[in-house]
Amino acid sequence: MAKIANKENLSKMKEKGTGFFAEFKEFIMRGNVMDMAIGVIIGGAFQGIVSALTEDFINPLINGIGGASIGGKIKIYGGQYIKYGDFITAVINFIIMALVLFVLLKVVNKLMTVRKKEEAKEEEAKRSEEAELLTEIRDLLKKSK
Repeated sequence: MAKIANKENLSKMKEKGTGFFAEFKEFIMRGNVMDMAIGVIIGGAFQGIVSALTEDFINPLINGIGGASIGGKIKIYGGQYIKYGDFITAVINFIIMALVLFVLLKVVNKLMTVRKKEEAKEEEAKRSEEAELLTEIRDLLKKSK
């Protein structure tokens, strides 16, 4: 008896597992998840570009104009340092990334709006053709009576 119950439980678990993995596969294959994964990968690569821009271009400009080193640090007790320059660099990186994402989002939203307007015009034209055809059919039916 115990063996039969175990086989039944095993088959139920197998069915649940199959359903779970099928559901997981469906979730992974959705366009939104794939788009998000691509966005994360591109964002990671773009972060390197922003870091290089900040460290190799913006920081030297600030150092040249202000005369202060942005890579500075303040010594505190026990030989520890507060690296305020690294923090400022991280803030600059964040601001640049946020600005680029904001501009990119505005461009994508603008393109989506234009696309929706074009689709609405196409549907309207299609409906008007259908309406004309239906009107002609109605008129023909009235004449045949």
